[in-house]
Amino acid sequence: MNLSGLAVQLLNGLAGASSLFLVSAGLSLIFGVTRIVNFAHGSFYMVGIYVAYALVERLDWLGFWVAVPVAALVVGLLGVVVEMTVLRRIYRAPELFQLLATFALVLVIKDAMLWLFGPEELLGPRAPGMKGAVAILGRNFPTYDLFLIVVGPIVLGALWLLFTRTRWGTLVRAATQDREMVGALGVNQVWLFTAVFALGAALAGLGGALQLPREPANLEMDLNIIGSAFVVVVVGGMGSIPGAFVAALLVSEIKAVCIWLGLVDVFDLEISFSKLTLVAEFAVMAVVLVVRPWGLMGKPQAAPRVMGEAELPIRPADRTALGVAAFVVLALISLPAVSSSDAYAVVLAIDLLVAALFAASLHFIMGPAGMHSFGHAAYFGLGAYGAALAVRRLGLPMEVALVVGPLVGAVGALIVGWFCVRLTGVYLAMLTLAFAQIVWAGVYQWDAVTGGSNGLTGVWPAPWLAGKQAYYYLTLAVVLLALWLLRRFLFSPFGYAMRAGRDSPLRADAIGIDVKRQQWAAFAIAGGFAGVAGALFAFSKGSISPETLGVGKSVDGLVMVLLGGIQTLVGPVVGAVSYTWLQDVMARSTDYWHALLGAVILILVLLFPQGIAGFFGQLWQARRLPTGGAR
Repeated sequence: MNLSGLAVQLLNGLAGASSLFLVSAGLSLIFGVTRIVNFAHGSFYMVGIYVAYALVERLDWLGFWVAVPVAALVVGLLGVVVEMTVLRRIYRAPELFQLLATFALVLVIKDAMLWLFGPEELLGPRAPGMKGAVAILGRNFPTYDLFLIVVGPIVLGALWLLFTRTRWGTLVRAATQDREMVGALGVNQVWLFTAVFALGAALAGLGGALQLPREPANLEMDLNIIGSAFVVVVVGGMGSIPGAFVAALLVSEIKAVCIWLGLVDVFDLEISFSKLTLVAEFAVMAVVLVVRPWGLMGKPQAAPRVMGEAELPIRPADRTALGVAAFVVLALISLPAVSSSDAYAVVLAIDLLVAALFAASLHFIMGPAGMHSFGHAAYFGLGAYGAALAVRRLGLPMEVALVVGPLVGAVGALIVGWFCVRLTGVYLAMLTLAFAQIVWAGVYQWDAVTGGSNGLTGVWPAPWLAGKQAYYYLTLAVVLLALWLLRRFLFSPFGYAMRAGRDSPLRADAIGIDVKRQQWAAFAIAGGFAGVAGALFAFSKGSISPETLGVGKSVDGLVMVLLGGIQTLVGPVVGAVSYTWLQDVMARSTDYWHALLGAVILILVLLFPQGIAGFFGQLWQARRLPTGGAR
């Protein structure tokens, strides 16, 4: 560690902050006006670098400087197409269904890039005129990175002029504060939203194009950048462009300092600060959300004037529903005998059962409790690792490990929930994401205990469950019992109090319900049942890896719940089975299964905005109305 090294790392942080700001500014702008949590924003960033690469390959030595603005323009036009064909149709749908639609776009765009450019990384040329380096305190620093340091403030200044010196900018700022009032004043919100989305997408495309000389274009860039962009937007304040700039600087410089510190000996304890870069930004977001939930430069969001339709109360199953459930259970019991010639059917059925329990545990806090979680896979993974470590490190039998895993998941959810239940809406969701990433980083880097990136192997069931059929019946019994218990919770006084706190927290508090305590308990219960699913998953696969509690797994859980329908108890089960089965079938049928799956999800979102189970539930209720059966 020396001052020259610190200076270079801080400059590296400034260069990275510029690119991160461009992406985050577009994401913040889109959310501020449209209130859409645009999961596909990282895809626009990825498209930007691929388009720039394609243009540079076909132009002369000035190609790079032409390719960068053209790539931004192309991505902006792509944003217009996406907004007009997909998002415009679902602006009045619940926010989480908009998230589901943008997730589907991620899958489609990723495979489109795979088809156009192939799976290999594509390294672009250096920027013409900026191939050298500048000596700073005896160290060489790339000239192009100095250029990037300047780009960020220039774009910030241009956006400030746009939003403060033009009528359009005034409308955008007004819509950020109160879009319903802007519509009431006669402003055409449709085209305002389209223009804002195009500008936000173009900023992401510009950020991606400018990265071409610094890193190769690859298909993982979308998910790698979107997490950091969400952090910057939340830390800076939703809808605040200056806040995004400050947050990008803060996050990038903290990571730069961690790299500079490297390995530090503190009281004979070696601490690798360089490894903390994986979690530093999420730790910053967690602290900011706990201390100042609306961000450093944001403002508390005004309550919307247009409310969604009131949800009907959840009712006990009637005779028809019980009959269908009994038939499904009998079919599951007979599955191994019916499919004795197809061993894979039993393996797939185990995966479907585990996915159903995982989705049901997430629905428990999302639907009845009204708490949206973007990090539920943390408790699934804690349950899996808890069970695996109980067998591998402690030498406990599998039967005991199946109890230890859920307890570890419940304890993790209890700790995280204490902080999270103090927030609501998207802020709560982002805090769950922050804690989940912290847990993931700990598991990923704790080589001595968790096996690090290699995970743990040799996590097999007890001898009496060694056969797949035997383990299937155990999984079926545990999952059915867990689903029954979750249902019993919802129809108990605890469940009614939980739904009261969701629908009207002030009235619930007035009649003596401790809403936060109820939500905290619900968080722990959901984490425990997710841990059950994780423990079953670990023994079914024989191994466990950090991907089990990564962001991708949490997104899968969200997709399952929303695909099935959040307003119904059977929705998460239907969504989990549909999503997992579609993944399996499509992955075995085509190399571009992500795009096919995304297209199917988009169609389902547009046709069934209440989810698959919610749609058929509405049809059933409509069928019963003429006979007076629904009350």
